[in-house]
Amino acid sequence: MDLRLDGKVALVTGGSRGIGRAIATRFAEAGAHVMLVSRKADALAEAASAMAGLDGDVAWRAANAGDPDAAEACVAATVERFGSVDILVNNAATNPFYGRLVDIDRARAEKTVQVNQMAFLTWTQWAWRASMQSAGGNVINVASVGALMVEPGIGWYNVTKAAVAHLTRQLACELGPAVRVNALAPGLVKTDFARALWERSEEQIAKRLPLGRLGEPDDVAKAALFLASDAASWLTGHVLVVDGGALVVPSGGI
Repeated sequence: MDLRLDGKVALVTGGSRGIGRAIATRFAEAGAHVMLVSRKADALAEAASAMAGLDGDVAWRAANAGDPDAAEACVAATVERFGSVDILVNNAATNPFYGRLVDIDRARAEKTVQVNQMAFLTWTQWAWRASMQSAGGNVINVASVGALMVEPGIGWYNVTKAAVAHLTRQLACELGPAVRVNALAPGLVKTDFARALWERSEEQIAKRLPLGRLGEPDDVAKAALFLASDAASWLTGHVLVVDGGALVVPSGGI
């Protein structure tokens, strides 16, 4: 199946590295024009340079995804540069706390909610107002397989990702038929963001997975390309798990 996005415009938050960068690369290869967004200009410039020469044009804008004003400005800049926002990928995330929920302080709890949950709604609102309300579109929210399980240490992060899963369903109901809204639920993927979870025990974790390896960012990117393409034209409100089989491992997962 040839999944193409020719002429489409995609905005990807957290687009300078990891899963976001892999998604942006796949989209540009498929002919989409892509606006990369993340906090650090140097990382964005490097990522955009690496994508030069692909089928779609790639631009970037430095912004904090958790800042509502930045969301409005980045959407406006994307429309000014490329004419629309046809595909929004809400990918940027944070996890400033590791430990039990009863021990988390309010500041870090609220920061996690602001970036991982509220920002997904805010960026979608601005994309809707700027372009999707009149021309339609496609929203892809990056959740986590942790939204569907209980894990030690990253429980609050997973709570926000569970909220993303339901936000996806609610938005799909409210914004259809003009806009499709789906989510990805990656398992443990070898990114810098998740390095503390896999670096010291990659081999042991991989052995427990039915597919025998941890995920790579491109595993998730290929699923995102499917959701963004016309091949998924009758799919909305769905949370697509991309986890190497982690959810079917007996006795409490991996």
